Amino acid sequence: MPVITLPDGSQRSFDHPVSVIDVAGDIGPGLAKATLAGKVDGRLVDAGFIIERDAELAIVTNKDEDALELIRHDAAHVMAQAVQELYPGTQVTIGPAIEDGFYYDFARDEPFTPDDLKKIEERMAEIVKRDLPLKREVWGRDEAKQRFADIGEHYKVEIIDSIPGDEEISVYHQGDWFDVCRGPHLPSTGKLGKGTFRLMKLAGAYWRGDSNNQMLQRIYGTAWRDKKELKAYLQRLEEAEKRDHRKLGKAMDLFHAQDEAPGMVFWHDKGWSIYLTIEQYIRDKLRAHGYQEVHTPQVIDRTLWEKSGHWDKFQDMMFTTHSESRDYAIKPMNCPAHIQIYNHGLKSYRDLPLRLAEFGSCHRNEPSGTLHGLMRVRNFTQDDAHIFCTEEQILPEVSDFIDLLFEVYRDFGFAEVLVKLSTRPEKRVGADELWDKAENSLEDALNQKGLDWELQPGEGAFYGPKIEFSLRDCLNRVWQLGTIQLDFSMPERLGATYVAEDNSKKVPVMLHRAILGSLERFIGILIEHYAGLMPAWLAPTKVVVLNITDRQAEFATKVAAELTEKGLRVDMDLRNEKIGFKIREHTLQRVPYLLVVGDREMDNGQVAVRTRKGEDLGVMTPDDFAARLADEIAQRGA
Repeated sequence: MPVITLPDGSQRSFDHPVSVIDVAGDIGPGLAKATLAGKVDGRLVDAGFIIERDAELAIVTNKDEDALELIRHDAAHVMAQAVQELYPGTQVTIGPAIEDGFYYDFARDEPFTPDDLKKIEERMAEIVKRDLPLKREVWGRDEAKQRFADIGEHYKVEIIDSIPGDEEISVYHQGDWFDVCRGPHLPSTGKLGKGTFRLMKLAGAYWRGDSNNQMLQRIYGTAWRDKKELKAYLQRLEEAEKRDHRKLGKAMDLFHAQDEAPGMVFWHDKGWSIYLTIEQYIRDKLRAHGYQEVHTPQVIDRTLWEKSGHWDKFQDMMFTTHSESRDYAIKPMNCPAHIQIYNHGLKSYRDLPLRLAEFGSCHRNEPSGTLHGLMRVRNFTQDDAHIFCTEEQILPEVSDFIDLLFEVYRDFGFAEVLVKLSTRPEKRVGADELWDKAENSLEDALNQKGLDWELQPGEGAFYGPKIEFSLRDCLNRVWQLGTIQLDFSMPERLGATYVAEDNSKKVPVMLHRAILGSLERFIGILIEHYAGLMPAWLAPTKVVVLNITDRQAEFATKVAAELTEKGLRVDMDLRNEKIGFKIREHTLQRVPYLLVVGDREMDNGQVAVRTRKGEDLGVMTPDDFAARLADEIAQRGA
């Protein structure tokens, strides 16, 4: 009979199989009332899950982070029930919990409207108030298909057909409404709580994500553990709206996009200044870490992409062209081209590791509906590099990369880095023995660095496992940026070899790595993280010199020239406007420093220094100010 081990190490023995909720009740009635679910040997399960053998158990209550996934999944089911009660004949398809919320896709002839969202949300509140118990049943496959077919749920029948034959068909009831679902779920709809969810927006979505299928209607919502969390989230959304990089990009004259080049960026002078500063910063870091910078063609024959395996995987995302009876692709990534540089000339083990870096301009034919400012584009530049090394060099190379990545993120002002290890996907190239070796190597590297990391089974690239690095910004949003991917397969496919110490030919290991990912996307993240208030070292215009009257115009011009000679990007504002007006205008442009020149400053050869935050730093000579700013720039994220 089961012995249950609790998180504090204590144990409880039972002479019969016992449910999670029964264990909670054995501990105390208060805990039983608060129980939402359990984690049995690390797996999230319903509160009614029966434990038949010895197991480790953690009781999940509303205080636990795991509760959020359950709450959001249940909110999706409650929304689906509300929709079908209000709009009979609507078919439900898929409704998962996602980051910060949930969605459900519906098949309905009439389009939903914003007013419908209000009605659905009100009906959801009613269903929560009903406190309907959630009950799990297991149906036979044929029975499940027939039951859903009888009520016109043809998409559910298709979903059941797609479930592997060795998996049971579980169905959850809440009142008279039911849905096929793996679960787990909350004990009842009332556990969602009053005022803890909000429907957010409508969108279109193709069934199964395939544009050849029917367009469905998607309703997005958000759900939280209590009203306070919901309120904080909505406030973050309001702040995110203010920080939208597209709005700030226009206000600060950084970039724009237009229909003639969808998903492509028109960089203006100020925005391009930020881009070049970041590019040069990364270039300097790479040189210090032993990388060679290369540049490869934009357009490459289709046959190379077929050999590398990218054609089968990415052909729908590639822009292609044809010339003189040959098919070409505009490169969507740099890796096959870097192998061509590696293959140019015989390589010895003494040449390894060989680190090739490129600010590679790549093109991918992203669906037009997914394009979003700098965050999702069709033309982007990767701070991409590939390291060719021996198996013995994997650990030190991955370790050095991790050090470099954390150093870069600190300089840009990001303190929290989340690390995940993604292992072999279902569709992949290469033998399982190679995947075993690759995954073990990356896991060893993470453990030797002493990093906390999370496992993501099945999320690796088709050619190898990877470590993903994500940043958390000031609004608590997580952005996946850096990666290092270990590849035993592509070098062999493209004929890469080296002469080993015993004079045998061996295939090098290839590490695909990036720190920022797409420069465009990273700049968009920076703009929103800093609300356009870029650190001085990144700011496109670092200083504006302002005169109070025309008498100081000549001196202001001299100051600006001196600072420019010291390598600073400086503007002047000599307009015949009130000084308060000029200060406000350049503060709105988020210029870090404003140097005001009046008669007293001119007579003393000084400037009055103000920050964009309105701080008065007093008067100082142009040389003293330049030294102060140079020191601030040198410290970057310190």
